Amino acid sequence: MLTHKREALGVVHQTGKVDQVSCRHDGGDSSREVDPSHYGEPGAAGATSSNLVLACFAEVIGTLLLVLVGTAVATAAVLGKGTAGPAYDSLSVALSFGLILIPIVGSLGQISSAHVNPAVTFGLAVAGKFPWKDVLPYWAAQLAGAIIAAVVVWAAYGHGAYADAHLGAPSPANGASALQVLLVEALIAFILVFTVISTTTDKRVPPGTAAMAIGFALAAGVLLGGPVSGGAGNPARALGPMIVAGTFPVWLFYCAGPLVGGGVAALVFRLVGMANTPKVADAGTSARRKLT
Repeated sequence: MLTHKREALGVVHQTGKVDQVSCRHDGGDSSREVDPSHYGEPGAAGATSSNLVLACFAEVIGTLLLVLVGTAVATAAVLGKGTAGPAYDSLSVALSFGLILIPIVGSLGQISSAHVNPAVTFGLAVAGKFPWKDVLPYWAAQLAGAIIAAVVVWAAYGHGAYADAHLGAPSPANGASALQVLLVEALIAFILVFTVISTTTDKRVPPGTAAMAIGFALAAGVLLGGPVSGGAGNPARALGPMIVAGTFPVWLFYCAGPLVGGGVAALVFRLVGMANTPKVADAGTSARRKLT
């Protein structure tokens, strides 16, 4: 029986229940039956066995949207396609990933926590904010969404997207070593996962700030890593286009790097998150301390 109230964005308790985004989660019997008349209403799945399936389906949708928009812009940049002027550039690619993540978090955060990235799922599990038993189903859903997105990009942009742009799959820049890819991918994930954990699991954070912060964190990370690794920071975003395009440049480093960065971010936040902002004591408090 949960007897506490908590306001958070995408927090998953040790019980495995997902809180509502920017909504109160009032306690109740985690084994309660759901009134059939409530099916179709937001949050009606409750703690039933179908909840994980629905949450994973939300992860498929969210990851599909993230990878679709970002890799479509990357593909258009490689092919020299523009909207109403010059073709997209590196800044456009970074912004596309960051901007689409904002509505994804805002619309799916209360359903699945909107991880849409295996590194985020892993980081939240390390931080104790997501059940380990649900990590693999989430990873499978995220990879499925990324694969579907790559197929859609191929269909939308034609053979050139497959042959020339490899459907937006990341690859090391000229001269970049596999270890450099590993380092940069870890840094991107660290930035993103640290932001996710700090803004969605700390009740001191003002409501409504998480989605914007997370979106801009991803954009900043892609800008950081783009010149070295292509700026994935997301194993699903990397593997989805690779699988469909049939090209796998240092794929293991694109998977390991973000997981390492996400895990380190979780451990760092568990340490620094215990702190509070130092405050200046008022005059009355200072006077009482002098008297004692």
